[in-house]
Amino acid sequence: MRSDHDITTAFILASGPFTGGLLWERVGDRLREAGAEVHAANLTGMDTGTDGDVPPTETETERERDGDAEVDLETHIADVVRLIDRVAAPEVVLVGHGYAIHPVLGAAQQRVKRVARIVYLDCGLPQNGDAAVASVPDAAVQALLRESPGTTLPVPEPDQWQSWGSTAGLSAADLDRLRALAAPQPGRTLTQPLRLTGALTGVPTSGILCTAGGVTIAAVQALVSSGMPQFQALADPAVGFFELATGHWPMLSCPDELAATLLRAAAGDGHRLSPAVTRPFQERPFLLDAPHAARVRIGNVDLHLPEPRPAGATGARYPAVLFVHGGPLPRDMVPAPRDWPLYLGYARLAASEGVVGAVVAHRLHTPADYPTAAADVADALELLRADPRVDPERIAVWFFSGAGLLLTDYLAAPPPWLRCVAATYPVLAVSPGWRGVDPRFAPAAMLPKSVGLPIVLTRAGLESPEIAETVSAFLAAGRECSAAVELVDVPEARHGFDAHEPTERTRAAVRRAMDAVCAHLRR
Repeated sequence: MRSDHDITTAFILASGPFTGGLLWERVGDRLREAGAEVHAANLTGMDTGTDGDVPPTETETERERDGDAEVDLETHIADVVRLIDRVAAPEVVLVGHGYAIHPVLGAAQQRVKRVARIVYLDCGLPQNGDAAVASVPDAAVQALLRESPGTTLPVPEPDQWQSWGSTAGLSAADLDRLRALAAPQPGRTLTQPLRLTGALTGVPTSGILCTAGGVTIAAVQALVSSGMPQFQALADPAVGFFELATGHWPMLSCPDELAATLLRAAAGDGHRLSPAVTRPFQERPFLLDAPHAARVRIGNVDLHLPEPRPAGATGARYPAVLFVHGGPLPRDMVPAPRDWPLYLGYARLAASEGVVGAVVAHRLHTPADYPTAAADVADALELLRADPRVDPERIAVWFFSGAGLLLTDYLAAPPPWLRCVAATYPVLAVSPGWRGVDPRFAPAAMLPKSVGLPIVLTRAGLESPEIAETVSAFLAAGRECSAAVELVDVPEARHGFDAHEPTERTRAAVRRAMDAVCAHLRR
């Protein structure tokens, strides 16, 4: 018989939202049969009336009775820390599912010497300062929590679970069990930001992707291959990936397969991603040699100015184009996007055409940040139009990549001073796996309201299938309502081609798009 001294690995299993330790019952049994120590977390406030691994302390019981404090993310982090401290085995594997990756990461950095591996189970990659509300898929719930952070969310009704994660693979009995084991979610667990210190650098990690939600290893590899900096750590040799062909609740839909995958993850198995073969995206040069232009920084907007007109020339103001960088991007990007050669290149190219090239630094850091980024762009346009060097009646806005969703507002109600909009390799609908995007950001739905606004769209022929689908749907909607779309096709180009594919055709495509925008501004 195996003794406690023979057990070398302990799994701490944390799920969320709304769920507690009993959700892991069948997975835990399989792990114990394989010889592992298992602790399934019942986080404070998530008690479903059953015994859990984390009984409340006397202090917690008193403060809940007295109503002096509310359960928040730090409460759940403390719960996981206590679980780690109870582990007898020398190696601890922390598994964070959905929301629970936030308390798992917060606890792991406090006991980093005990943690052998962190497993991300069908969840996001929260960074320092991120709150779990960013991944809440329901915009109404997001708005409610932002207005009233202490609101406790009720257990979803049977037909509402799908909005918290794919229910593919769940039988009717599984859904009944999911609801029976659920408890209301304390709002502050979702709204309190996660604070990361960097202590987890070097800790091995695994990612388990539930592919019914739309995210696959191939899709993650495409993100890494794009060179975008926030994804490069995923190609570290210490990171392994697995796929489960199921929805967001594999502990119910395929517990045996999940347990086997967790054992493989603990052993260091998993698919390794290939790193980007070129230099980081933010360091790559623009594909055209645009002449230097004077730059003026005003708040979150950089203005790249044309050469002054000769003395005596008429017209003291220039038309302007505002460039809106893609995202979501990390908060602490160095260099910041408005200092990337790519956006400097576009702005300088515009200046060489006699147009003010402006670049806005906006706050699109998570999928939930689209309203914030939209407000940043609107404020930047006000600032730009108020500048004495700019003709306020001749403005264009040019969106890139993930900022394509921000087109929505300008198609829905084009102001008279907006001469055109442009989009280069844009995302034009919510991509699979993006949770928390406000559904109002739907550019194709707004096309009938664009009333002849010129749209210059640059399409990369070798775009990822997920993004290419959104562009095709947008173009189909445009044909349906006879929208004024001018398509610049670059058949052999990939996403981000203007920073890593300097060919005759890609250069010509950028010039064609710039010429089209400038022509609309000059009319």
